[in-house]
Amino acid sequence: MDQTGTAEHTFQYGRRDSPQTDYEHHMQIRHNLELQNLEIHPSKESTESRGNWSRRMAATLVAVFFFAGSLLVSPATAQVSRGGEPVTIVPKALPANSISSVLDRGRQLETNRRWGEALSHYEDALREHRDNETLQQHHDLAKLHYSVERRYHDHSFLQSISTLNRDQALSLYAELLQKTNSHYVANPPWRKLSVRGASAIDLALTDPGFLAANNVQLSSDQLAQLRKEIYQLLGQRSLQSSRDLITFATEVSRLAEVRAGLTPTATVLEFVTAAAEGLDDYSSFLTADQLRETYSQIEGNFVGLGVELKAENGALLIVRVIPGSPAERAGILDQDRIVAVDGKSTAELSTDEAASMLTGVEGSFVRVTVYSPSKEPRVLNIRREHVNVPSLENPKIVDTDFGIAYVRVPAFQKTTSRDLETALWDLHRQGMRSLILDLRGNPGGLLTASVELADKFLTEGNIVSTRGRSPQEDFNYTAHYGGTWRVPLVVLIDGDSASASEIFAAAIKDNNRGTIVGSTSFGKGSVQGIFPLGFAGAGIRLTTAKFYSPNGTPISYRGVEPHEKVQVVAKPVLERIDLANQEKSDLVLQAGIQAARSRLATPVARPSTVR
Repeated sequence: MDQTGTAEHTFQYGRRDSPQTDYEHHMQIRHNLELQNLEIHPSKESTESRGNWSRRMAATLVAVFFFAGSLLVSPATAQVSRGGEPVTIVPKALPANSISSVLDRGRQLETNRRWGEALSHYEDALREHRDNETLQQHHDLAKLHYSVERRYHDHSFLQSISTLNRDQALSLYAELLQKTNSHYVANPPWRKLSVRGASAIDLALTDPGFLAANNVQLSSDQLAQLRKEIYQLLGQRSLQSSRDLITFATEVSRLAEVRAGLTPTATVLEFVTAAAEGLDDYSSFLTADQLRETYSQIEGNFVGLGVELKAENGALLIVRVIPGSPAERAGILDQDRIVAVDGKSTAELSTDEAASMLTGVEGSFVRVTVYSPSKEPRVLNIRREHVNVPSLENPKIVDTDFGIAYVRVPAFQKTTSRDLETALWDLHRQGMRSLILDLRGNPGGLLTASVELADKFLTEGNIVSTRGRSPQEDFNYTAHYGGTWRVPLVVLIDGDSASASEIFAAAIKDNNRGTIVGSTSFGKGSVQGIFPLGFAGAGIRLTTAKFYSPNGTPISYRGVEPHEKVQVVAKPVLERIDLANQEKSDLVLQAGIQAARSRLATPVARPSTVR
């Protein structure tokens, strides 16, 4: 088939007169563009979104929302009632055991336009089936849909559309591409990013939020014609540099303005976000609000509910309740599900609609309906307040006979090293002879905080090495002798321990400094930098380097293997465990305590906390 015939065959699907799914339509366009020798294959990068630090820390979060703002509520303001409003109770999802069942579930989510859940669903599947091309394609489609849906519920992004003119939007695009060219870990795939930009505006033209916000109304014939002309432009252009991408985006913005009355800014911003998010699963465009939230996460303080949430089966799963938060004081528990917000069932809302309803200004209230397994739904009226996320949790002596101390590190923040130093001296005064550091569920955080923590326990040797395309990203971090704690060490990890957590665990393991207990870590072996941009208060999160363990082992796709593997069917609710009985309720901790005891029982490993 010649190129002209191929193009015509592609654009008959733009009419959407057939019952074709978004995926089939989109993949048909991609297939025929491939016949025109355009490079559009999905990225082979790791599906680490955990986001950006990993699924829960970044937003990056992709389908995981870290509401670094909490429903801060005093006990007196938490009002609980039962009944009174319709609630959809969603059972916990069963694990999928095959590619076909994964795809079937994904198609259901796509059909219902639950893009956040679809994205999270495909990310989880790709961890087990990383090279499956069909899953990669579905993942990328869900990512494009989720991106536009999320941004069009973001106040700061909507404001940028109304305030930026065409030239400013193009300048924003040029700056983003320049930073990508200067700092990205690999040579930017310019052609792929161009095709992804065309795909992004194509899908945006079918998104209700995009169309409503930009006051666009197109008939199916008009949409088909616009799509045809966009892809014809794409097929006619040589897209080998950032300058080519800017020229192409300019041409498409003019075309969309003439054919659909779409403002050039709205079109160009689709190219901006498509370029940033098409590099890998950790790079992303940050709206002004998202950039501020990212800085708040690093600092460990914000306004909101004080919970980490994940979209799951039409509900919002409580991944973690931040200690001392209003959510905790209102009685919300880990593994609870929010099934309604202000009387609206989450099953009838998109993920971002539900998320945006939970956020708000400090002092305001939100009414949530919470479902706990084996309990009746309860309605909580909770006040949003300022929340400080503790850098450490539960520092205690868990075994007084052997003097075994326990500290959980939920994320690596600016204050983590300083706070652990204070906690260690306090535990030392209580008789600490061995230490268990719990990094389970820790999605990462600051690389420097992880290095500082490792340096507390290593007298010498490498901690981590980073390597990027630019020599300025190449670093070798080494330990210093002074200020070292020589107490015997056990580190707990699991499949949600990612990024900075893996740096710490690998440093301890490769330097034979302690025992690693649990299950293989996530496998996020890349470093992201945050770069502010010159317009609209926006920024870009950009993968700048890969990191390697002291032995030179890459972490991506591999993770850190524990010395002692412990398989558990269900995760313990870490914040809800009675530490006095934790040996019985938490198998991984039990194994960690046994590992600590065995080290203490060995004469050569007699502990000392000499500084």
